[in-house]
Amino acid sequence: MYYALTYETVPDHATRRTPYRPDHLALVKEFHTDGRLVMAGAFNPIEGALLIFKGESPEVVEAFVARDPYVQNGLVTAWRCREWTVVVGG
Repeated sequence: MYYALTYETVPDHATRRTPYRPDHLALVKEFHTDGRLVMAGAFNPIEGALLIFKGESPEVVEAFVARDPYVQNGLVTAWRCREWTVVVGG
């Protein structure tokens, strides 16, 4: 199954993320390398992000969110995980 994770971020996210970005990107790489994270990216302008996960349950997303330094340090003001039914691709 696929899961879409959306983040809402603080207005000055692009500036405030700098000290946490290396750890965030390392987490992204870890989840992508082992196949749990399919795609990830910020919206333009940077007012949030969309990450697509693949797994047996939403726990894959919850595990990511629990470790994400952007969440831990208040840069993400809200997040939402939804099961995503793929019609084409995947």
